[in-house]
Amino acid sequence: MNSKTKRSRITQKVVCWIGILAAITLTAEPSTPESRRQDRYNLLSYAGSAGDVRTVFSESDWQKRRNQILTSMQQVMGPLPGKEKWCALDPRLDEEVDCGTYVRHLLSYASEPGSRVPAYLLIPKKALKGGRAVPGILCLHPTSSLGHKVVVGLGKSTNDSYGVELVERGFVCLAPAYPLLANYAPDWRRLGYESATMKAIWDNIRGLDLLESLPIVKRGRFAAIGHSLGGHNSVFTAAFDPRIRVVVSSCGLDSFLDYMDGNVKGWTGDRYMPRLSAYALREIPFDFHEIIASLAPRPCLISAPLGDTNFKWESVDRVAGAARQIYGLYGRPQNLIVEHPSCGHEFPKNMRETAYNFIEKNL
Repeated sequence: MNSKTKRSRITQKVVCWIGILAAITLTAEPSTPESRRQDRYNLLSYAGSAGDVRTVFSESDWQKRRNQILTSMQQVMGPLPGKEKWCALDPRLDEEVDCGTYVRHLLSYASEPGSRVPAYLLIPKKALKGGRAVPGILCLHPTSSLGHKVVVGLGKSTNDSYGVELVERGFVCLAPAYPLLANYAPDWRRLGYESATMKAIWDNIRGLDLLESLPIVKRGRFAAIGHSLGGHNSVFTAAFDPRIRVVVSSCGLDSFLDYMDGNVKGWTGDRYMPRLSAYALREIPFDFHEIIASLAPRPCLISAPLGDTNFKWESVDRVAGAARQIYGLYGRPQNLIVEHPSCGHEFPKNMRETAYNFIEKNL
């Protein structure tokens, strides 16, 4: 590399950092004496060992802040299980249905001792005949009394049948049930969890283990997609499991500061994170700015409809704006995409098509 090229690249980096630092200046949270959490808008910083604030200059610096984010999530969700929860998956088939171009299995698997997760597994017939492994996708369902049935076309909403549409595109799809919905009611407290959110994360991680055990599925490279409850479930799981290489979240998030104008009670019920209620709004240890940033540089598509009354699209833009600092650090700002379809709290056909193309392109 000649000296002229070196100077040009250095100049480009300087310009990039000036732009990032300017963005931080414009969006940083006001400093208050009672504020103890790290700034959710300035993600190019991390807490030093002495409690001082240090600047992120490199990817290795960012990993320190990222580790702090995961720690903060577990402060509210409870700890991510370790080896003590591992056990044989022991998959059991309850039903097999020929759906024309694919086969639908209703099964259960042991995510941990004393707890079995019901799930649907959709397998394209081409994958069974082709002899070549295909990508696997974790399809996480929205809030519904039917639970994971809606994802596989057994519900009343065609907008939620993304499992069916993805298997017809050639992917192997796993749709596990979420705790305390439909016929899945694990006693997560008795099992040692602090939240149903962490129980769901662990069930999903073991679901990826199940996909990896199938010879027709590519190992270590999955996508996660979900709407509403499934939208944040996919983001939470991807934060803890790097095997999820592509993330799609529809109507699944905004900042806690903006959710229902700051009333986070909806997040504190038995299906979510009861510990969240112990914190003042601005002192909640983590927010979606940080979680989305933790996914970088993995491709992430967020659908935030203009008419969504659950999650505000303007807030999603602020979340993504902060997270792009880290995507920029990796030189992959294009990997974080936010779309604003003109609809309410739903996953419309045109947005689903965009999501499927996004997954195919990046997976």
